[in-house]
Amino acid sequence: MSDYGHDLVFGSFTTPGADDPGHTVSLAVLAEQVGLDLVTFQDHPYQPKFLDTWTLLSYVAARTTRVHLSANVTNLPLRPPAVLARSVASLDLLSGGRVELGLGAGAFWEAIEAMGGRRLTPGQGVRALEEAIEVIRQLWDAEARGGVRVDGEFHRVVGAKRGPAPAHAVPIWLGAYKPRMLELTGRRADGWLPSLGYLQPGDLEKGNVIIDEAARQAGRSPEDIRRLLNISGQFDSVGRGPLHGPAEQWVQELAELALDEGISTFILGSDDPDDLRRFAGEVAPAVRELVAAERDRGTAPERTPDPEPEPEPARVVAAPVRAARPSGAFAVVPTPDDGRRRSDRQVWDESTRPSGPAPDPTRTYTPQEQANGQHLVQVHDGLRGELAQIHDLIEQVAAGEIDAGTARSHINTMTMRQNRWTLGVYCESYCRIVTTHHTIEDQALFPRLRQRDPRLAPVVDRLEQEHHVIHDVLEGVDQALVAYVGAPDGLAELRAAVDLLSDTLLSHLSYEERELVEPLARLGVS
Repeated sequence: MSDYGHDLVFGSFTTPGADDPGHTVSLAVLAEQVGLDLVTFQDHPYQPKFLDTWTLLSYVAARTTRVHLSANVTNLPLRPPAVLARSVASLDLLSGGRVELGLGAGAFWEAIEAMGGRRLTPGQGVRALEEAIEVIRQLWDAEARGGVRVDGEFHRVVGAKRGPAPAHAVPIWLGAYKPRMLELTGRRADGWLPSLGYLQPGDLEKGNVIIDEAARQAGRSPEDIRRLLNISGQFDSVGRGPLHGPAEQWVQELAELALDEGISTFILGSDDPDDLRRFAGEVAPAVRELVAAERDRGTAPERTPDPEPEPEPARVVAAPVRAARPSGAFAVVPTPDDGRRRSDRQVWDESTRPSGPAPDPTRTYTPQEQANGQHLVQVHDGLRGELAQIHDLIEQVAAGEIDAGTARSHINTMTMRQNRWTLGVYCESYCRIVTTHHTIEDQALFPRLRQRDPRLAPVVDRLEQEHHVIHDVLEGVDQALVAYVGAPDGLAELRAAVDLLSDTLLSHLSYEERELVEPLARLGVS
């Protein structure tokens, strides 16, 4: 058993297709909206069917606010390490500390040569990669005296000025399979990033042994090195093979990889939006819960914190999925309504909202029950993050940075725009995670709440009424954008429509959390 105790991270591995750039970016934005922690893209600069990865990462960084970003992995033979170091540091500063660095020694050498790169043997590639790591780390060490000097066989830097330093301690993850690369990972890197499809049975265990021994010989702890894994699979109603089956099967298999092989970052290769939603909503929380429970039972070491705290986002965005709470009193805190309103219009009378039954102060709640309640808040955090993006888009339209048609396109890809409001803003995502434990359909949530506790019927009825109103308010934003295209002096009307959306959505989400987080935990909707 090789559980290194790291916090679990879940991410996406998206094809950087150039045929539909908007779709590529929308998948990255969706990954943040559904609660994933990391978005990655492969880096093949010689492939004309792909967008340039570093340009794409920069664009996605500007379209997101929370999710971390990385190449998976950077093609070092075509990315000079001194320039790459400054690119990474710059984007990390611009994004608020959200960039990680995956590195590879190189492959597809004929294509690399065609782009002006130098063909290397496997041994040369490993030595060149180690020199590059030294160049990158020296350039990031802005406080050290003197210029950067690396007189290597493949990379030579003679007195380059240091800096800028990244916003956070950017980890370097290596895509490694062979012993020399694994040894380099143990000596110099912060993470090991292979793809499961390229591994044979037993390769993870063998790789960990090599990395751990190399780390010890270099005076490092094996726990210093995160173990990441690119995975692929298929969701199905029945099990048909590894990572090909229902979400419960995925949960069990990924938890075993975490506890037995030390994997703490799972990166799903899929361009299917529904796969990303299920991976984030159904699989990731349940894996976290299962691994936390095993660790709490003493079958694995306690978690080791990451070396750097996560930077605070610039605005309210989707929060990462929290670990399960301990049993006891209900500790989930609904998001309060601060009472501030942007618009003079009111689309409903908030004073007429009914309230459900008061919670029983003597009741205790299991970790899973508390996680059920917390998930509603997490889904709503994603919608609040989208609302901030809408305000930002409108300001970009006002500043002439984008046109109204582009803003409409972005808004139409958002979860709130595509959601079936008549079923609840959270129903799809919430029901997906609950399905892992209770096997119910999305549409059963509201009826089940009414059935399990008839006292909630007035609340549920009111929430459904408000969902229809929010749908109409969203349509009003869309109509205002259309009108603005033909009448550029209509910016005031456009801002008014978005202000009304803010008032209605934020008020509704707070009300929904106030009334439902405890019933969702108490009733379980099973």
